[in-house]
Amino acid sequence: MIDIEALRFSYPGSNSVLLDVARLRVEPGEKVMLRGPSGSGKSTLLNLMAGILEPQAGRVNVCGEDLTQKHESAARDFRVNTIGFIFQDFALLDYLNVEDNILLPYRINPSLKLDASVRARMNRSLEELGIASKAGSHPPHLSFGERQRAAIARAMIAAPKVILADEPTANLDKANALKTIELILSTTARDKAATVVVSHDESLASYFDRVIEMSALSAAKP
Repeated sequence: MIDIEALRFSYPGSNSVLLDVARLRVEPGEKVMLRGPSGSGKSTLLNLMAGILEPQAGRVNVCGEDLTQKHESAARDFRVNTIGFIFQDFALLDYLNVEDNILLPYRINPSLKLDASVRARMNRSLEELGIASKAGSHPPHLSFGERQRAAIARAMIAAPKVILADEPTANLDKANALKTIELILSTTARDKAATVVVSHDESLASYFDRVIEMSALSAAKP
């Protein structure tokens, strides 16, 4: 599902390598937590998995496709069809209501077709996530938790095979952090999506099949 090998990445102008990953593999349906302190490259690795960033060396294979060999437009089309990304800041557009935020990938990318089945999927997600009554509301009028749930629904709308979540419990108290992780994992389990969650919260580890420390990746084995 996700297979990374001999990956090296550094930001332009930097004299140091931020990421040096010997091997990382995530199986279909597997729930993986990437853990490490701030600055360890967790979010950067997630962006490499999504094909948003390009490594200086190595291979990033997702669902049988080598993202390092795709041009920007092809990588974008692949991402929107295959990968759901839950951003730390949600990345909702204030001028769109919840329904239009969720359907946004279908509005802006011609590789996705908006039809009755997609709308039905959205309505089901809104019900499951407990925000059906907020479908016509705009993000500034939502609570933090409601915005978070809208972001989860948008990430899942295209039935992706891979879900990537960047610090989804940041700035939450323990009780709400656990609820959020339960919500994400129960939603992704429905579609048997491989799920990679970036976090530094040790209390979440028991929810995952595997916890990977960023400091251990350079010594990772197949």
